[in-house]
Amino acid sequence: MGLLSFISNAGRDIFGGNKGNEAQQIKAEIEKELGGNVSNIGVMFNEGKVTLQGEAKSLAAKEKAALIAGNVKGVESVNDDRLNVAGAPAPASTTRYYKIQSGDSLSKIAKEFYGDANRYNDIFEAKKEVIKDPDLIYPGQQIRIP
Repeated sequence: MGLLSFISNAGRDIFGGNKGNEAQQIKAEIEKELGGNVSNIGVMFNEGKVTLQGEAKSLAAKEKAALIAGNVKGVESVNDDRLNVAGAPAPASTTRYYKIQSGDSLSKIAKEFYGDANRYNDIFEAKKEVIKDPDLIYPGQQIRIP
């Protein structure tokens, strides 16, 4: 995937005003959400830029790790070039991403990408680590379309 851009003033505020330990907080969030799907995860944080390293069990886990890190208030970009997929060279990504706009809903996004609004649950099920509630998405949040 490489470098993903995010809106730095959007997203969940996991730092709570605490400066200096952003990398550890992002790492803890990724490990909490992805568990054994990532290993030897390393996170570097510098002025809104996050770099991930380590190993993901799958391309989907790698993509989710980048989205978890990027959808944090205060993060403007995530570089995941050093987060490798276990046992395989990193393939060229054909993943589609979508940045949530004001007025969007998962059913509206499903209608746009799949032609069927009722497939909103396909998006939600694939993003449970990033989207906690299908009714609580926010403008600027970036999601992966399976």
